[in-house]
Formats: sequence, structure tokens, C-alpha cells
Amino acid sequence: MSVQTATKITSSVNIDERKNLDIRAGDIVRVYQKIQEKGKTRIQVYEGLVLARKHGREAGATFTVRATLSGVGVEKIFPLYSPAIDKIEVVRRSKMRRNKLYYIRDKVAREVRRTLRNMKAMAISTTSEREEAERMAAEAEAAKAEEEKKAAEAAAKAAEEAAKAAAEEKPAEEAKPEEEKKTE
Repeated sequence: MSVQTATKITSSVNIDERKNLDIRAGDIVRVYQKIQEKGKTRIQVYEGLVLARKHGREAGATFTVRATLSGVGVEKIFPLYSPAIDKIEVVRRSKMRRNKLYYIRDKVAREVRRTLRNMKAMAISTTSEREEAERMAAEAEAAKAEEEKKAAEAAAKAAEEAAKAAAEEKPAEEAKPEEEKKTE
């Protein structure tokens, strides 16, 4: 008989947040995907129409996004819980009667726009409140440091101007006694 210990698996993905993210067919989403190239990580943004969402909220859940890039329709299938996805934003919502919009592949862009009716502006993000607070704090700290730097530069400039003005006054004072000596 062996004793098994439970190990907690930590993930860079906030699973609860992604599980509650309400992505539906017909939404226009912006997916921020991390890409590794030559040892560097960059974020690529892919914005398009959600054609389908499969496998609900389980671990293998995916959603298909279609975008027209340079006149060519491109579809990408994203795993919902992938750590390669930095965040997902719902840009616009539209009321759709179907759950799978595969018929849009055959339509012209004008017909697609006509099909997507009753749009509502909405911003849903998968960045956590903690990450957002950290980002805001970092921005505030950077702004404060910039203000302190500007204040220090202004003080240094004022001190330099005061020293310059004092240097100009000294020769003028020294010249006056010489003029007085000449008149005597």
C-alpha cells in the first residue's frame, strides 16, 4: 500500500476568470497571445469574430476566431485556458441566433456586417484586479519619479541662474570702486 500525497498545481492562467469569461459566437474579441521568438517574448494581438466555442468550460475548451487580414480570411483556434494567451477582451457583442457561425466563411464582408446587428460596446478583460493595481501603481511611481526628476532639474537650473546672476553683479561692484578712485 502506498501513500499518495496531493500536489497543488499552480498555473499562470487565472482559471476561474477564464471560466467565467462569457465568450459567445458573434462577439468581436481581441486576443493577446505571447509568442517566443529568438529567446524573446512578445505579445501579438489578434482581433476578429468568434465563429464558435467548443467544449464549454472544461479543460480542453476552445474558441475559433476569424479575421480578414490583407483581404484573406484567417481563422485561429485558441485554447481557452492556454498560458500562451495573455488576456482576452470582448470588444463588441452582437445578438446571434446561432451558436456556430461557420456559414459566415462563405459570406462577403458587407453581408457579415449586416448580420452582426444590435451591437453593444463592452470591455471584458482577463487581467486580474491585482495585476491591474500593480500596473497602476507602477505607472504612478514612474510619474512621481518623472516629476521629481523635473523638479530637480528646475532647482539645478534656478541655482545655476542665481550663480550666474551673482557672478555678473560681482564684476559690476568691483568696477564701481575703481571708477570712484579715478574720479578722486
